[in-house]
Amino acid sequence: MVVTGRFALLATVAAAVVMFVVPTWVGVLGACAVLVALLLTDFALTARVASLSLTRDPLTVVRLGRGTEVELAVTNTGTATVRGLLWDAWPDSARADIREHRLELAPHTRIRLRTSLIPTYRGDRMAGPVTVRLLGPLGLAGRQSRVEVPARVRALPAFRSERLLRSKVKRLHHLEGRNVADTRGQGTEFDSFREYVAGDDVRSIDWRATARANDVLVRTWRPERNRHMLMVLDTGRASAGRVGEGTRLDSAIEAALLLGGLAAAAGDTADLLAYDRRVRAEVSGVGGNQLPSKLLHTLAGVTPQLVDTDIDGLVRTVISRVRRRALIVWFTGLDGPTVTENLLPALPTLTRRHRVLIVSVTDPDIAAAAADRSQVYTAAAAETVLAERALVQESLRRRGVAVVAAAPDRLPEALADEYLELKQSGSL
Repeated sequence: MVVTGRFALLATVAAAVVMFVVPTWVGVLGACAVLVALLLTDFALTARVASLSLTRDPLTVVRLGRGTEVELAVTNTGTATVRGLLWDAWPDSARADIREHRLELAPHTRIRLRTSLIPTYRGDRMAGPVTVRLLGPLGLAGRQSRVEVPARVRALPAFRSERLLRSKVKRLHHLEGRNVADTRGQGTEFDSFREYVAGDDVRSIDWRATARANDVLVRTWRPERNRHMLMVLDTGRASAGRVGEGTRLDSAIEAALLLGGLAAAAGDTADLLAYDRRVRAEVSGVGGNQLPSKLLHTLAGVTPQLVDTDIDGLVRTVISRVRRRALIVWFTGLDGPTVTENLLPALPTLTRRHRVLIVSVTDPDIAAAAADRSQVYTAAAAETVLAERALVQESLRRRGVAVVAAAPDRLPEALADEYLELKQSGSL
């Protein structure tokens, strides 16, 4: 039984009456009996929590940085009016607003209570139990219970680079159109013949077709389609480093989402693997319009793990999942010692079977420090880091591994452009 503040007020009044009006023990006992009777009567008339039906959607989806509302439907299935308070519990990271709601429900009526949420990072937030305190008609006593109403809010990646997707798809369609491949090498899939014009590469002339026609004919090509791509996200210790407003992994996810959407529009299959010492997330066998949504939901719960990545285990996992030749897009760091000791020895196993593209986010603060000559020692240290990174990239390129390295705000677009160049040149 819950005793409210009204009872404390009545008890004070009763005590005054006992002290100044009823000087006998009989009066004291009588006043106490009246108060107890009022409490018991109010408690007996209080509606039971069992008369309430609480329901809500089990899953609410929102983009990171945006707000959403979770609706809780409360139905009074009993025959008495329900009065009281309700608290909707959510984790602090959900940034819930207006958790407390007042209840006054007539029999067989329903209300919808809304709680506003603005999640602060990616992933799922599970709702806590709903606390309901029902009060009697006099407000002196009541019942309090906790009711489990399962629900969760999933914060998807912000995917700010989605605004670039339309322009990249438009460029892709232009590559596939009639303006594609005026010269040899624009893709590897034969499309059709057309008449030779000045400036065409003579290597694209089809002499057999020309012999049967009145004009010189050249072959036209179109970008490759139905190619396979595997995006590999390194979720080890290095991915937790802060770059700009987020982590290295956040930047990699942003770029992977844009690349996945572009690959789906190009008719390619794009799988995903998040790995450090074991597989943390995986997308496989999903294509077309379903791929972007699947990537968003899968990557929502991927977080950096404070362990060193098992490069050899990662390579074995990639080989076991990709049987035919594919483009391996590997999101990882380009720190000198890590690349020299771990990455370079493992790359030949991949490059023998697949085309490998290394994607890394760079820290814009390092470039800014190198340009600031007022801080000599800081600028020298930044220059050393940049020179080391340039040597690493050159070493990778000599081994036939392409590298895309850019600041967080530029990385998605730079990766999409590299993918389109590979499509256009038939290098997939």
